[in-house]
Amino acid sequence: MSVVLESRKAWLPDRFGYLMGLYAENYHRLSHLFAPQSLAPGEYVSDIDDGLAVHLSVQERHPYTLELELTYAMVDAHTGLRTPSAQLRMYTDAHVAEALHCHPGRHLWQVLGPFPPADTVLQHRLRMNGFLSRWLEYLAAQGHSRGTLQAAVAP
Repeated sequence: MSVVLESRKAWLPDRFGYLMGLYAENYHRLSHLFAPQSLAPGEYVSDIDDGLAVHLSVQERHPYTLELELTYAMVDAHTGLRTPSAQLRMYTDAHVAEALHCHPGRHLWQVLGPFPPADTVLQHRLRMNGFLSRWLEYLAAQGHSRGTLQAAVAP
């Protein structure tokens, strides 16, 4: 029986491998959806007249990375920030995109505490990036695309 279990484990990805696969999937979903690698730094809005405008902020642009924020136009009553919100880093050379954090105004160390075990960090990253993958899929199904994305008008 151990031979069966060992061979099964050989073809199943480990959690780290699965996370790297999510990063690659998120990159391709995000690239196909909004093509942020071709956008200049600034604020963009995708509005399909469903009452939930999506905001994409290209915050920083470096030779091989982009820092992005993806959010709705809804404001959290407790924080005063848009929610849900995902802070993203897109690696254009490696074709991966990761959700750095999904809590408005909070960084990973603030969510998990100082010096969390590696397994806790991995589980948290799996949840965040799984959420991002489903969210990007949902946005595409709703009709958001690079065709609906417009530069935000300053108030």
